[in-house]
Amino acid sequence: MRKFGLIGYPLSHSFSKKFFTEKFKEERITNCEYELYPIEKVEQFVQLWSDNPELCGINVTIPYKVQILPFLDEMDEASTEIGAVNCILIGRKLGEQCIKGYNTDAYGFEESLKPLLEAHHRKALVFGDGGAAKAIKYVLNKLNIPFLVVTRKPSENSILYDAINEELLKEHAILINTTPLGTSPNTDSCPDIPYHLLSDKHIGYDLVYNPEETLFLKQVKAKGGKTKNGLEMLHLQAIRSWEIWNS
Repeated sequence: MRKFGLIGYPLSHSFSKKFFTEKFKEERITNCEYELYPIEKVEQFVQLWSDNPELCGINVTIPYKVQILPFLDEMDEASTEIGAVNCILIGRKLGEQCIKGYNTDAYGFEESLKPLLEAHHRKALVFGDGGAAKAIKYVLNKLNIPFLVVTRKPSENSILYDAINEELLKEHAILINTTPLGTSPNTDSCPDIPYHLLSDKHIGYDLVYNPEETLFLKQVKAKGGKTKNGLEMLHLQAIRSWEIWNS
């Protein structure tokens, strides 16, 4: 039996388990299972793969995307530059067990964003600068899209929400929410920006996917802008994980 799974804490809800369980069933993939491994401390990862020799691949979610790094033997280019891992391949190299980290969040975001881009989408505003923003900033740099990070607290590397004005929004037509604002059940919250200044030239991309349409996306759509939530990104990163585990 080939085992795969997800580590994080807590793991009350998992997109990944549902996705892979359905994938195995629909594609008649036998001898594979995907389980949740809610470990309270990242150090428990060592015992986890020691106790499960059939473990071939692991997805990583909060709070361990950065904490897991010291336990890896190798990292791919994207995860090295981003400084976070959400996919692990457990394999063998020269007869020895090798644990390699990848960042498939970056792939998922890039492939889901590109179809939305038009010639006037030259610059971006990224709301929030937590762990979720790491892969987003990596992709924007890769696509040569200059961006400004917007935070609630002053920082050398960001601007404050009250600095967002009409001129800034005309120049930055890509708006990306990496914060948890608007996530169910707190669906009445959203990034504090002047939505009345938006137009049909804007893209609103929200990493939140529950609810399907956040208040942020509703307000961008009301002004004629394109919108997308984080669900396709999740699907794409999961598909990429499966490709890595079977490479």
